[in-house]
Amino acid sequence: MCGEVVAALTPRAGEVLVDGTFGAGGYSSALLAAAECQVIGIDRDPTVQAHADRVSAANPGRFRLLAGRFGDMDMLLNEIGIQGVDGVALDIGVSSMQIDQADRGFSFQQDGPLDMRMSDQGETAADIVNTRDEAELADIIYLYGEERRARAVARAIVAARIEAPITRTRQLVQIVARVVRATPGINPATRTFQALRIVVNDELGELRRGLVAAEKLLKPEGRLAVVSFHSLEDRVVKHFLDRRCGKQTGSSRHLPQATVAARAPSFELLHKGALAPTDAEAAANPRARSAKLRAAKRTAAPAWPDDDMREAA
Repeated sequence: MCGEVVAALTPRAGEVLVDGTFGAGGYSSALLAAAECQVIGIDRDPTVQAHADRVSAANPGRFRLLAGRFGDMDMLLNEIGIQGVDGVALDIGVSSMQIDQADRGFSFQQDGPLDMRMSDQGETAADIVNTRDEAELADIIYLYGEERRARAVARAIVAARIEAPITRTRQLVQIVARVVRATPGINPATRTFQALRIVVNDELGELRRGLVAAEKLLKPEGRLAVVSFHSLEDRVVKHFLDRRCGKQTGSSRHLPQATVAARAPSFELLHKGALAPTDAEAAANPRARSAKLRAAKRTAAPAWPDDDMREAA
C-alpha cells in the first residue's frame, strides 16, 4: 500500500518525514520521489544497510538511516537534533525481504534455523520452544497466534523436544502439522510461527511505543500512516487512534461522563476506518491481501501520557 501511504503523508518540499520500518527502502524511496523532502529511515535489522546506501546515493543529502527500534524514534531523532517531524510511516511486522531469507527463520515454507529475530540480539524462537513450559507455550500460541489448537500444539512441542532440541523451521512445521488440520491455502504452522515471531521481537510492545513516540514527534498538521497485517496489530492502532481522536473506548455507558478523564484530541482521522489494498495490488502481491492502513493528522494538543497505551495491552 505504498501509494496510499504516500497519499496519506502528502510529502511537501522542505518537510522531514520518518520511515520507521525502513526494510528494503520502498516507502523511503517513494516519499523522496514525491517531493523535495528529507526522510529519516529507522531499522533494527543490520542487513538493511545496503538498501540504505542505495537510497542515500540516489537522493544525496536527503536520506539518513538510523540503526535502532522505531519505538525509540523520539530519542533517536533527538540525538541528531530533530525534535519535530512532518510525517511518520510505519509498516508493521516482518518484511518480505526477511521472509525470503531462509536463514532468518521466519518462513515455514523454507527450512532454516529457528531464529526469527529482526535484529541480531536477544532470544530466538528456538530458545522459546525449547525452554518455556507447556502452559506458557500454549498461552503464547493462543494469544499471539490466535491458534485454537494452541494447547495441542504446545503439548506436541514439549513431547518432541524430549527426543531432540527443536532447532529448525522444518522441524517445527512438521510438529505443528501433526495436530493442526490443514486448510486450503493456509499452512498449519502459520499461526504458531506468527505467535513466536511476535514474542521474539516484542512486536506489539514495539508498536505501542512507536505510536506514542510518533505522537510526541509529530508537529501540528503532521501525518501518521500505519499499515498492519493482522488483527492484533490493527486492534492496537485502532485503539490508539480512537482514543487520541477523542472517542471513548472501553468506558461504561453507565458511568457519569465526569469519571472519564477529558483530554484534548491529539489526532484527527484522515479517513474513517481502515483502507484495504486494491484488488490489483492484492493480486500482484498476495502478501498484501490482509493489509490495513489507518492514518491521522496531528492536532496542536499536547501528547497524551505514555501510560494511556497500557489500556491497549
